[in-house]
Amino acid sequence: MTTAEKEPTDSVPRPSYQQLLDGDSRAVPRALRQTYPFTGGPDEIPVRRYLDRGYHELEKSRLWSRVWQVACRDEQIPSVGDTWVYDIADKSYLIVRTGTGSDDIVAYPNACLHRGRTLRDGPGRVTELQCSFHGFCWHLDGGLKRIPSPWDFPHVDASAWGLRHLRVGRWGGFVFVNPDPDCQRLGEFLGVLSDWCDRWRLDRRYIRTHVTKTVRANWKLVQEAFMESYHVVTTHPQLLPGFGDANTQYDANGHVARAISPRGVASPLLGWTPSEQQQLDSALDTREDDPPTLLVGTDSTARLELARVGRATLRPLLGDDVDDLCDAEIVDSYFANVFPNVHPWGAYNQIFYRFRPSGDDHTVSEMEVMLLAPFVGERPAAAEVIRLGADDHWRDQIEALGSLARVFDQDEFNLEAVQRGLRATGRTSVTLSKYQESKIRHFHALYAEYLELAEGD
Repeated sequence: MTTAEKEPTDSVPRPSYQQLLDGDSRAVPRALRQTYPFTGGPDEIPVRRYLDRGYHELEKSRLWSRVWQVACRDEQIPSVGDTWVYDIADKSYLIVRTGTGSDDIVAYPNACLHRGRTLRDGPGRVTELQCSFHGFCWHLDGGLKRIPSPWDFPHVDASAWGLRHLRVGRWGGFVFVNPDPDCQRLGEFLGVLSDWCDRWRLDRRYIRTHVTKTVRANWKLVQEAFMESYHVVTTHPQLLPGFGDANTQYDANGHVARAISPRGVASPLLGWTPSEQQQLDSALDTREDDPPTLLVGTDSTARLELARVGRATLRPLLGDDVDDLCDAEIVDSYFANVFPNVHPWGAYNQIFYRFRPSGDDHTVSEMEVMLLAPFVGERPAAAEVIRLGADDHWRDQIEALGSLARVFDQDEFNLEAVQRGLRATGRTSVTLSKYQESKIRHFHALYAEYLELAEGD
């Protein structure tokens, strides 16, 4: 047995996730059998990383200026001339589709070379990139097209006035950008992510729901709430009869990490033993007083029923290929993350998260949720972005998000309180567990490396 196939730790409650896979009704793909337990990273995280403006300034100069980051999805710029504006901290970048080829996507700093006005304020389709201030204009490929009153700019070398190209890469239907011209290739940066996720063709999805919400907390604090299942027992107790929170497997390798939480099984932390029907009802978010939406047969289990219904739902989209999907691929919560702030879910979960500072304010963040659905035939148009302010509620978008809306409200109930508590605590650090919070420890190990922090900073 190779290192990547060993059980993560003997301290994980039994059955471990790998033991649950042993009982699957189908052959389990290698992507789920791999394990990369992470044993490094800090146990103590300085509180000031979430509070001090100085870290935000270091992030701008040493992180966002050097790292691969998702700017948009392919389907958000489907046609020649489509543009998308990607903002991060105090920087703005312009993504443009220049042709019909798969690689005809470019990215520029979103600024006119004349007086600096942003070239685009939002998405839209154009035939040229004209500044709305004085009319300086560029071709879609970045070459200078015209200067108003060119006689008045004899000192400008038109051949040297092309827009600066950023590095652009694509994976899984996402368009990545990197401002660093000397960065490593995207494929090298993503490492094992393709092994973990390519089987489920995230490039053959479309954005059926897109919601972004302002949260009054640092972006790192917010995203860390979505990097572990350790909080479920207290924050989402309604999930426990059908969610194996403490049976979750955590892995990390290179710039990526993941967690896989089993569904259709009871939490080992539950103080009572639910029936298979109760496990199923919980996994389907059936309210206690409502009749069951699905019944467990006498020779079946909650997990098998979830897989059966999931296959039936996916069959019109995937055809007979659904018969090759194991139960775990259909049922379980598989949440990966790509350093520093991108969270694609694997298997046939549709969730995607992105977290970033809200403008140039390190005390406020934007939490972005997309639901990426498979499709047949021509790709449907991407859903319009729904924008929620800090005082809006996720539950107001239950039509778009379903049961996730209630779960997100439960999560956000903690986040601003954590930000306030960090200001009040007499401690200088927060403490992380060895295994269940290992994705967060992995993140902070990379964070310290990119920001060139000394030990303890």
